[in-house]
Amino acid sequence: MKKKKRITNRTFLLTAVIGSLLVIAMVTVNSIWSSNQTRLETDEAVSAVSRFYLDTMADRRAQTVSNQIDNEFNQMEKALVFIKDEKIESQEELRETLGKIKNLLSLNRFALVDQDDVVYTQYTTYTGKSRHEFLSEEKMDDRIISTVSLYGSSKQLCLAIPTPDLTIMSKPFKACFVQIDIKEIIDLLAVDDQGRTYFALYSKNGSNLSGTELGPIISDQNIFEATKEFVSEDVWKENFNRFAEDTRGSMTFSSGDVKETLCYVPIWGTGWELAVLIHESVILDQIRDISEKNLSTNRNQIAFTLLAVLFFSAVLLQELRALSKYELDAEKEASKAFQNMASTDSMTGVRNKHAYSEFENALNQEIQNREIQKLAVVVCDINGLKYINDTQGHAAGDQLIKEASTMICNYFIHGAVFRVGGDEFVVILQEKGYDTMDEVLGELNEKVEANIKENGVVVSIGSSVLQPGDQQLHDVFARADHMMYERKKELKSMGAKTREI
Repeated sequence: MKKKKRITNRTFLLTAVIGSLLVIAMVTVNSIWSSNQTRLETDEAVSAVSRFYLDTMADRRAQTVSNQIDNEFNQMEKALVFIKDEKIESQEELRETLGKIKNLLSLNRFALVDQDDVVYTQYTTYTGKSRHEFLSEEKMDDRIISTVSLYGSSKQLCLAIPTPDLTIMSKPFKACFVQIDIKEIIDLLAVDDQGRTYFALYSKNGSNLSGTELGPIISDQNIFEATKEFVSEDVWKENFNRFAEDTRGSMTFSSGDVKETLCYVPIWGTGWELAVLIHESVILDQIRDISEKNLSTNRNQIAFTLLAVLFFSAVLLQELRALSKYELDAEKEASKAFQNMASTDSMTGVRNKHAYSEFENALNQEIQNREIQKLAVVVCDINGLKYINDTQGHAAGDQLIKEASTMICNYFIHGAVFRVGGDEFVVILQEKGYDTMDEVLGELNEKVEANIKENGVVVSIGSSVLQPGDQQLHDVFARADHMMYERKKELKSMGAKTREI
């Protein structure tokens, strides 16, 4: 019989040491592998989130510009209705009417063009065929959107519509147009997020229209000239073609240790592309820092037992989650505070025209999907604001706007109140606000009529409700706006001040 080998204390100790070293080595290797794998998966996840964030931001900003263009066209249609009602007989009367339109509808660069291509503005007239490209068309059948250059580098967006039925001073007029400075559009889109994201507007050939910098690499250069050395030829050609075809896309490139991703979307009808760019996110940098600390700590703890290593890893993971949650909550709070500030009218404290555009866009989707039944629009216009400004000064006019806003808010406590113009407010009513609308309107109109005698705040009010055939919120708004003008005439007959007296 073969003699069994006796297990000695030395053998046991050697086995325990070797076993412990093997366990620690396995834990160390597994820790390093896990850290590297986690880093790769985190990079991929954050990259996907960043791309989604950029895509959403680009869509929202492009929609904001589109809404602004649609609103300008709608205001131009209103201006034409107003002009037809004025029965203008002279250039002086025409210029006075254009001045009223500027104050009423916030159309700062509104002009008319007669059949001889003479352009009429509030202050002057000039021959416009050589200055405005849309006038070279033999016949205008629909809206025209074009980009024009003024004084060398200044860019403006020109919006024009035909006016086939308009005759003023016995002359046929064929078009009207407005010009919007691109700087005004940039101010509408600007967001301060401590240099983590950038945006710019581009023409189809990649030229920078907005003058804003798209990160340190591209800056304000032509987007294709700036990125050609950082991406492959196939990627470069693909994105060049997407710009030319007026479609959306994205591009990721690196310069040194800096990785940047940009997304771009077309703005309908303008021939522009809106591009948004982001650096590697702050959250990703935080995760990487803690991952490196975790790995370094694990290397220093090789002599510990498996339980100690696992316990320490669990503590670090908990700290990482808490830190990530804190950073995420802080960014959400900062973003929420900025959005509230950007959507609030500084004079009255109610929501502003930008907020109304976003609210309108959301409601249009619900209307088209037939997801909403109870919806009403109330249009309120302050009587006599121009008279107060002219006789008592703009400080008194501002006070009148504030008092009118307070009165509107006090009555429509269940509605969303927006200031969309100098003297114009819009109230959106749903649910309880919709159900109590008739009662509130009755009380408010009684108060307005009483204020005429007491020289108080007078507001012309028109309202309308969503009807089965409506396709968008503007359909309801248009009816309410018409009712408001009818009410304004009625209040004038009662002795209310108008813009002239």
